[in-house]
Amino acid sequence: MRANREYELIVRRAGRGPAALADPGRVDQVEIVEITTGEVALFWDTAPAQTTRLARALKTDLAQLEAGEFLRRWRRWELR
Repeated sequence: MRANREYELIVRRAGRGPAALADPGRVDQVEIVEITTGEVALFWDTAPAQTTRLARALKTDLAQLEAGEFLRRWRRWELR
């Protein structure tokens, strides 16, 4: 089953302004949440400049990869 059927991407920006004008201390959050349980599977705190690129890459892989393959690919980039 495709990953986008099992997981949802949630992006929370800490400010309303564009990333280029963001406060250097601003931290955005990107989450991958299991649809059935509502539990967070993957989580990142990102700088505003990284948030859009990360979200775009995650959306692409959610649409193209199987659920297990998606988690294997992105779990190595999760900081713990």
